[in-house]
Amino acid sequence: MATTPPRKLHIALYSPGTVGLGHMRRNLLIAQVLAESALQSVNLLITEAREASAFVNSMPPGMDCLTLPGLSKGIDGVCRPRYLDLPLKEVIAMRARAIRAALKQFKPDLLIVDNLPRGAYRELDPALKLLKAAGHTRCVLGLRDVLDEPWSVHEAWLRWKNEAAIREYYDAIWVYGDPAIYNMVEEYRFPPSIASKIHFVGYLDQRRRGAFIATAGGDPFEQLSLPTHGLILCTVGGGQDGDRLAKAFSEAQLPADSCGAILTGPFMPAAVYDQLRRRAAANPRLRVLKFVNEPTVLMRHADRVVAMGGYNTVCEVLSLGKRALIVPRVGPRREQYIRAERLRRLGLIDMLKGEEVNPQALSEWFKRDLSPLEIDGRLNLNGLDRLPALVEEVLARRRQTALPP
Repeated sequence: MATTPPRKLHIALYSPGTVGLGHMRRNLLIAQVLAESALQSVNLLITEAREASAFVNSMPPGMDCLTLPGLSKGIDGVCRPRYLDLPLKEVIAMRARAIRAALKQFKPDLLIVDNLPRGAYRELDPALKLLKAAGHTRCVLGLRDVLDEPWSVHEAWLRWKNEAAIREYYDAIWVYGDPAIYNMVEEYRFPPSIASKIHFVGYLDQRRRGAFIATAGGDPFEQLSLPTHGLILCTVGGGQDGDRLAKAFSEAQLPADSCGAILTGPFMPAAVYDQLRRRAAANPRLRVLKFVNEPTVLMRHADRVVAMGGYNTVCEVLSLGKRALIVPRVGPRREQYIRAERLRRLGLIDMLKGEEVNPQALSEWFKRDLSPLEIDGRLNLNGLDRLPALVEEVLARRRQTALPP
């Protein structure tokens, strides 16, 4: 009689989205690494960005994604439906039902939630209650290195009752950062019930993305038809608030032996994108791209990088050893500014405040004689290497809990 093969490890990863593609790209990389590790897990990526379909060729066997209706967070911090002409409450309810139904059928051994313990507008609450009642799933909260100013974190966590949710549902908190750069336990003065669950994993080395890059669409650098040296890359994350930096870059004076490329992101306003394309058409050494599924490919070719200060972008700069000028976002959260300031003090990046951005300032930075970037062990980039062992650790606690007295 044929025996049923053992069930593979099931891991679900939730990305709230709302601003850019950072949450999705971080969880995608984590899912790829776990699937290819000795765990050989089956992974379900739950994300709101419909751009996730561009990554299907980079997903290993046994991995798939559930795409939710999109949300967009404005500079005022308020979320609105990104595409659907529906009240926010109805879109959140739609998302919550989809998440709960998917997790009920998938029956994950582990759920990794990015950034928001209860999801966007508490949309995870029904799923978390379901999983706890079933008693099978362990839950982990994944946090980037910096959340925001301490007072803002306290205010937001109190408003959304995050500490209660963490105590109720979560077995561990993984911080994708290095406490030598920013120690959130000390900065945010978390109570012991929260601090005891925190593990500083280390920054996520973006060079690992190279193993998962699909080439079906061709090399985006080859599509630029630019020389293979002297590239200065400007990238502004999702692009919804990167128009000022992108415009200044398009008007800046590139050095004679250099060329420039602007990656606008899919959410750059159409009028701004068209304006950038017109400027590039008049400048043979400037190119504009809206979206590539793996910007790391472009950054590898770059001599220098001008960028906003999102977690993934900064990790890419540091992982690839690129000299970068970071222009951090300061609203609705200041996490980009805090991160950039800490790294600037260590000499790992250069920084320019948003109000200082203009073509002349960028032109001056292009001319500066910069030595190669040397990390020299000043920060931990081994987060991805540690994750499989941390998964085993969390699941081992589940097995111990299940043992009879």
